[in-house]
Amino acid sequence: ILQAAFEGYNACMFAYGQTGSGKTFTMMGYPGEVGIIPRICESLFSHTDDCSPEENITFKVEISYLEIYNERVRDLLHKSNKKG
Repeated sequence: ILQAAFEGYNACMFAYGQTGSGKTFTMMGYPGEVGIIPRICESLFSHTDDCSPEENITFKVEISYLEIYNERVRDLLHKSNKKG
């Protein structure tokens, strides 16, 4: 996914399954066990940092983090949707 994004393609990751099947664990992980999203973010920004200024490359990163539950879409990055 990450390599394709650096080649100019849009990238999307989708976790689907019933409640309690491990989607959150797989995507985000838990303390001490990093999930897919933090790993991709680390690799993404590490790669952008590795590009030399002489290459004159710019990056635009846009992120969406959505949850669909009971036929309702929730933006998990929006402040009003935080739990707790």
